[in-house]
Amino acid sequence: MSDIEEPAETARAASSIDFRRLSQFVAVADSGSLTRAAHSLFMTQQAMSAAMRQLEKQIGTALFAPHGRSLVLTPAGHKLREGAPTLLAAAESLAAATRQAAQDRVPAFVVAHTPAITAEEAFDLITPVRRAAPEVSITVRQMFLDDIERGLFDHTVDVGLRRGVSTPSDLAAAVLGYNELRIAVDASHPLAERPDLALADIDDYTLIVWAPPMHSFYTDFLISSCRRAGFEPTHTVNAIQGTPPVTAVAGNDYVALVTAAPGPALGGRVIVKSLTDAPKVPMQAIWLPHTISKPRNALLECLPGPFTQPI
Repeated sequence: MSDIEEPAETARAASSIDFRRLSQFVAVADSGSLTRAAHSLFMTQQAMSAAMRQLEKQIGTALFAPHGRSLVLTPAGHKLREGAPTLLAAAESLAAATRQAAQDRVPAFVVAHTPAITAEEAFDLITPVRRAAPEVSITVRQMFLDDIERGLFDHTVDVGLRRGVSTPSDLAAAVLGYNELRIAVDASHPLAERPDLALADIDDYTLIVWAPPMHSFYTDFLISSCRRAGFEPTHTVNAIQGTPPVTAVAGNDYVALVTAAPGPALGGRVIVKSLTDAPKVPMQAIWLPHTISKPRNALLECLPGPFTQPI
């Protein structure tokens, strides 16, 4: 689009972004059309066009370029679209917190964890939250990672727990600690009675995982741990998703690497055994940046020193 301001004016104008126009920009960017975006937001095409021109003036650069009958994002437009959801979600979070404060209402604190993290591990992590904010109601949910990330943006989740170390581009993250891996097998499995198991002892058996390699940090970590132990594991993907990890080996001859406590599990049908050379897998918290949360701060206080990241 056109009518971009001069650099001196741009420096003054770009000191802030109009959130309403930013939301409208996302609609145009996603639809590739002023008309379609305007229709979705119950605006006229002329009003939407004027809003995008004003946003470009405010930022000081073109955000769209014509491509046939559509609009495509410029490199600057791509950068703005990349960061817009985080900024808009943070602004809505602040507005919601302000409304709740005015109503003297304490919202529930929702912690979501992936199936790779046990309910017991999640419960242990919320202990400092219960101590620091006893007035807060806490809800813990098991969810898949994509659902957790969507929940962070639509404010149905306050913090997510997953296996990982990298920070998503649009979220904040920190490693909370490391959990020891153990072997889970069916109670009738040959390894169930073996003492002093090492990771290499599972070489003759199929390792069951919860997602294909290259699609899950946890799967890649488990396979790389086996490789470091000196063997290439045969693996299969669990056909049942969403149940506790130890259930993957019930009634079969697979082995699973889990973080559950050693001993009988699933009513004695599964045995969890410690490893003499147990790898440790990271547990990571993810949350929406630029937001304030007393319960979340309490949860993050258990961060190990070398792995902290700015909140």
